[in-house]
Amino acid sequence: MGKMVKMFGFILVTTTLVMGKATWNETRITLQALENCLQEQARLRTQVYLLETRVKQQQVKIAQLLHEKELQFFDKGEENSVIDLGGKRQYADCSEIFNDGYKQSGFYKIKPLQSPVEFSVYCDMSDGGGWTVIQRRSDGSENFNRDWNDYENGFGNFVQKNGEYWLGNKNLHLLTTQGDYTLKIDLADFERNSRYAQYKNFKVGDEKNSYELHFGEYSGTAGDSLAGNFHPEVQWWASHQRMKFSTWDRDNDNYEGNCAKEDQSGWWFNRCHSANLNGLYHSGPYTANTDNGVVWHTWHGWWYSLKSVVMKIRPNDFVPNVV
Repeated sequence: MGKMVKMFGFILVTTTLVMGKATWNETRITLQALENCLQEQARLRTQVYLLETRVKQQQVKIAQLLHEKELQFFDKGEENSVIDLGGKRQYADCSEIFNDGYKQSGFYKIKPLQSPVEFSVYCDMSDGGGWTVIQRRSDGSENFNRDWNDYENGFGNFVQKNGEYWLGNKNLHLLTTQGDYTLKIDLADFERNSRYAQYKNFKVGDEKNSYELHFGEYSGTAGDSLAGNFHPEVQWWASHQRMKFSTWDRDNDNYEGNCAKEDQSGWWFNRCHSANLNGLYHSGPYTANTDNGVVWHTWHGWWYSLKSVVMKIRPNDFVPNVV
């Protein structure tokens, strides 16, 4: 700006000398007006820049607030996707809903015995009925590389039938502290094959114990990846039994590094895993710096990412009411 004023001033002064002193005052006034104009332009540019910066900061803040306060429903208009039971009673899990005569799979409200509030969950009323779905992977639409707070409280799509979600470690504890639960994991690959793994006495500890994982006897067709006992020499680092939950910002694994950060997910890591159902969603075989896919080692190994996963629980002693 200074160079422009000097150059224009030089031209005006030269013109003034040629035309005489009569025009000097007019020239000085013109120079002052020009300088004022350029200063005002600079001030406005600075103001616009500050406003743009403020808008960007507000956008970031709004995104953070939405992230922190992420609800189970995308908007209030979708709440009718929850099947209305008419306030008949409160149900501790989906098995109670099933045995009270509701046989349709879908989203219901449940309230575990020690839970202060109700929350929405998908009830799988097929496969014998009464399954409470605690996790689902189906298409990679949801980001599972989340922090401790997100995994603790739950996140994802609680509206669509095949929506991806994590029910929340707090809710997992509240559910499994009610009694003895069976965990069933339904797995599918990209070649239209399916397998399952089932564990008796599935429990998730409380926050104080970092939502420690416990499980009992295995049965199924996918192999026992949670226990990591497919080879005795790897069980010491591959087993997920009694592992605390880890996220990128809360490292509770037995590895000198950070498994959650390297594998970009939250899970019950050891050093690091033989199963990671919250991994990155690849389309089948993949290559990466770490085995960070949706992995169940005893079926497809570390370098194949599964197409779909459903983790669901119901009481060990569940007897379906067929009346």
